[in-house]
Amino acid sequence: MPGFAAAVPVALALCAGLVTGPSPAPAAASPAADCRAGPAGCYDLYTYGYTLGLHPFTGPDAVRRQLTDHFWLFPVSGGCAGRIRAGARCELLGGNPVEVEYIGDDFFQINTLPGHQLGRGMHIRFAFSRTLGFHTMTVRAWQDRPTECTGEAFCNGVNRAFAWVTWRVLAKTLYVTAYAA
Repeated sequence: MPGFAAAVPVALALCAGLVTGPSPAPAAASPAADCRAGPAGCYDLYTYGYTLGLHPFTGPDAVRRQLTDHFWLFPVSGGCAGRIRAGARCELLGGNPVEVEYIGDDFFQINTLPGHQLGRGMHIRFAFSRTLGFHTMTVRAWQDRPTECTGEAFCNGVNRAFAWVTWRVLAKTLYVTAYAA
């Protein structure tokens, strides 16, 4: 079954009760959409928001720099360098190749490449914001079109659950390290 190996760790998390409730069905992708630029018209996978705590003297750009300049903080950084740059290619944990698509003031975005367990063309944007000193991280993922895994309900659900847990670990890490930003 394609994508099954990628789903196993998350299936265990689901069975352990770490993730509950059904997820809404993803929107269909428009064949003419330029999915590198953003999710409009593309195959929407998930959007998650996480609190990074109160950091009244740190801006969203400093939190983004903290992560992109010290990429070993990323929970699945694998063989990626300590500092990532737009256009860089590396393998995340488990031999999953990605390209750093964009790095903006308060966000960065990666794209999965051929050979990634979820298939190529999955874009994941990590955006940072601050309101009244409280920082948040919003993670949004979308694809050019569904893959064998993300187009199948069980595998897609398992991978979304795995992403929720993984990005939550990242948020907890940034909750602490943002003080050093």
